[in-house]
Amino acid sequence: MKAAKFYGIKDIRVEEAELSALENGMVKVKVEFAGICGSDMHEYVAGAYPFRIQPVLGHEFAGVVVEVADGVTHTKVGDRVAVEPPIPCGKCDNCKRGYLNLCKKGQSYGYTISGGFAEYAVIREENVYQLPDNMSLELGALVEPTAVAVHAVRQSQLKLGDTAAIFGAGPIGLLVLQAVKAAGASEIFVVEVSDERRQKALELGATYVINPIETDAAAFIREKTNGGVEVAYDAAGVQATFTNGVNSVHPGGEFKIVSVWERPVEFNPNAVVSPEVKISGSFAYVNIFPEVIRLLARGVIDGNAVITSQISLDDIVEKGFEALAKDRSQCKILVNMNL
Repeated sequence: MKAAKFYGIKDIRVEEAELSALENGMVKVKVEFAGICGSDMHEYVAGAYPFRIQPVLGHEFAGVVVEVADGVTHTKVGDRVAVEPPIPCGKCDNCKRGYLNLCKKGQSYGYTISGGFAEYAVIREENVYQLPDNMSLELGALVEPTAVAVHAVRQSQLKLGDTAAIFGAGPIGLLVLQAVKAAGASEIFVVEVSDERRQKALELGATYVINPIETDAAAFIREKTNGGVEVAYDAAGVQATFTNGVNSVHPGGEFKIVSVWERPVEFNPNAVVSPEVKISGSFAYVNIFPEVIRLLARGVIDGNAVITSQISLDDIVEKGFEALAKDRSQCKILVNMNL
């Protein structure tokens, strides 16, 4: 089968790949749509993560089941499914404590097992979730990143009526925006340098959008909220968003980090000591795919709004990774396996 393989920084090649054997309890999925994730981009520009042990990329994908093995009990040929990539070990201390997303011994499709930038994928039945009839396969490929955003908001201390700020309006930032809106945030500030992404944030419910090149974002947010927001989310992962994010939170508030970082940041702890600001992280998700599928299927979160392009697998480098690196108007690019 044809697949996109990672070989190193700015070295992704579409070539032939072996399909894993269809073992007991597994299903074969014809991949229909797969999204390019920010974490894929980090590998493209900065190098492989230490846990990558195979080359076929792609962990945001959906498709149609075309074959099932013995031991499969509730999935059938023809089912339209979204794939949950992580496979926690279930035995380590983190898993036993319920932190399945923090398992250090597990595996994951797209990293340790062949992923979704391929014509087919062999997946454990436990990792596929059937999509309702009214939900497109394009939205199926948005379930994984939406789960990241929903988990971050659930993990934060945001409550109904609170104010929130989001730094970065890429796919995760725009999905976090919709999640905090659904959670009942009364005012939402979005900080983003791209004109197109700021406009999209307004369309999706942002109260204020701020260009940090022209405006002191933290000062603006503190002025409008009489001291800062209850929760600020970092979905960009750079020094400026870290500094401004911490400084935009009111005393006792929270700065929630959702992004992946390519390099360390400088940080003055005094910025959080006297105002008792909490800095916390959010990683992946835990057991929320069914809820996220309902949010997308019912339009509570508009996944289509973040999709800016569909490309073929053969064009994944130039029209995918390179486009995302150079064109800030791009947001979520889907690989359409039928193009």
